[in-house]
Amino acid sequence: MLDAQTIATVKSTLPAVAATGPALTAYFYDRMFTHNPELKDVFNMSNQRNGDQRQALFDAICAYGANLENLAALLPAVERIAQKHTSFSIKPEQYQIVGKHLLATIDEMLNPGAEVLDAWAKAYGVLANVFIQREEEIYHEHEEKQGGWRGTRAFRISAIQPQSEVIKSFTLTPVDGKPVADFNPGQYLGVHVQDPDFANHEIRQYSLTHAPNGRDYRIAVKCEALGTVSGWLHAKAKVGDVVNLAAPAGDFFLQVDTATPVTLISAGVGLTPMLAMLHALAQQQHQASVSWLHAAENGARHAFADEVAQTGAQLAHFSSHVWYNTPRAEDAGRFDAQGVMNLAAVADLITTDRHYYLCGPVSFMQFVARQLLDAGVANDHIHYEVFGPHKVV
Repeated sequence: MLDAQTIATVKSTLPAVAATGPALTAYFYDRMFTHNPELKDVFNMSNQRNGDQRQALFDAICAYGANLENLAALLPAVERIAQKHTSFSIKPEQYQIVGKHLLATIDEMLNPGAEVLDAWAKAYGVLANVFIQREEEIYHEHEEKQGGWRGTRAFRISAIQPQSEVIKSFTLTPVDGKPVADFNPGQYLGVHVQDPDFANHEIRQYSLTHAPNGRDYRIAVKCEALGTVSGWLHAKAKVGDVVNLAAPAGDFFLQVDTATPVTLISAGVGLTPMLAMLHALAQQQHQASVSWLHAAENGARHAFADEVAQTGAQLAHFSSHVWYNTPRAEDAGRFDAQGVMNLAAVADLITTDRHYYLCGPVSFMQFVARQLLDAGVANDHIHYEVFGPHKVV
């Protein structure tokens, strides 16, 4: 625990830290990658280029400093980050490297003096230990599961299937032929890829798209215009290639009893965790109402349409409503409404007893969440996945 003087000292410097904006974290990352370039094999360098990671770290530093007396308020964020860290196979010693460069950054940018640096060092040490302990618990849980493992494990791409003009699914089977661990529908895999054309080892998280079967995993990947890994998967990966996977992780997953009505809401490739949830609900013979709401640009971009219909047909009370933003002539009969997802079209499905699961672009989820909140849905009935430094609710 931190003493009162340390807390007071850190808090007194927060205005100066906040005034730097993300320039502080930009300096930090530049410094760290200069002195420890091996960490480029861990961090997503695309998020460095677009500024997302720098903004995320800056927000985290400010949030931590403001909640030193109330660390419980940070536990949901800690859990989300710790889960993500295990997919990167983060090690305790890497926290020492990060701490060293963070303190050096504060010193070099703000020159606050030894007392302030000592206070920040204590505060960082407490937070680092929270993460190290939680991540060790997660690693232990992973390897103790039937079919589980710690670190990464080799998997062979056993099937590749186009699901739309921009999305392909990949079935991944363990090279060792042994079973694979179960997961919660909504969780993701950490996919580790090394290619001679890559400047660094690359790691990405992709949602699982079916219910656990003990044999293999399936993910679906959208080919992004500047996506290093998604581009490799779409253009170069072939059946038989081997990638390394971290065990399934993530704090966003389906968690309802059989009497709770559920609405799964997605846009574009955001349907991937929703698809795993739908398969799990069908497998469990969920008795309450299940609604599938999806938005796509048009029929060419609409993935898994037949699979959703076939899986939904296994449920006692299933309904589907699909929006196409700019439908083509040949899309007639494939969608229910044109334009963006206006929930007024399904007002009878927006009830306060339901639980809503969202995934898609951040702006889409914010737009939908606002409609749900305006309809009287409670915050704790709205669950969402964000692969980045953004908030939805």
